[in-house]
Amino acid sequence: MKWIILDRDGVINFDSDQYIKSVAEWKPIPGSIEAIADLCSAGYSVAIATNQSGISRGLFSLDDLEDIHSELNTLVEEAGGHVAGIFYCPHLPDDECTCRKPKTGLLEEIAKQFEIDLKGVPFVGDSEKDLQAGQNKGCLPILVCTGKGEKTRQIINNNAAYRDVSVYDDLSAYVKSLIENI
Repeated sequence: MKWIILDRDGVINFDSDQYIKSVAEWKPIPGSIEAIADLCSAGYSVAIATNQSGISRGLFSLDDLEDIHSELNTLVEEAGGHVAGIFYCPHLPDDECTCRKPKTGLLEEIAKQFEIDLKGVPFVGDSEKDLQAGQNKGCLPILVCTGKGEKTRQIINNNAAYRDVSVYDDLSAYVKSLIENI
């Protein structure tokens, strides 16, 4: 079984500096839902790893987050795909938890739950924290230019630590390239 891990905000759906607090605010990036379905059709299992500090900030509840994830799952299933699991960190940046990216707790939880080795597993994100988490766990970090991706591209362009990171316009472009090269 082949695996791929995706960040959520800025990769699957549009991001907001005011946080995505409800299903009404959660809007998929064009082509992202279909890209997840295409991954599944190509034999990939898909997991999502996302920081969601808005819970600890009191901006939305766990029920709100579950409603958003239910909508995401419904749309992916309607497109013919399946999300194996959504893993999230509800903590604030200063909480010193082990699950908030760039730390690897979410990735370790994915590896443990599905009994998989994440070495070389693609981890698609739009932020430097995503890339760092992926690298720290031995994943293959992939940057998409949606969300914070364009800003992140500027950061990584001048940093040797990221010389092996591939960059794509969006999730759909990455998935198309990945499937074409299977």
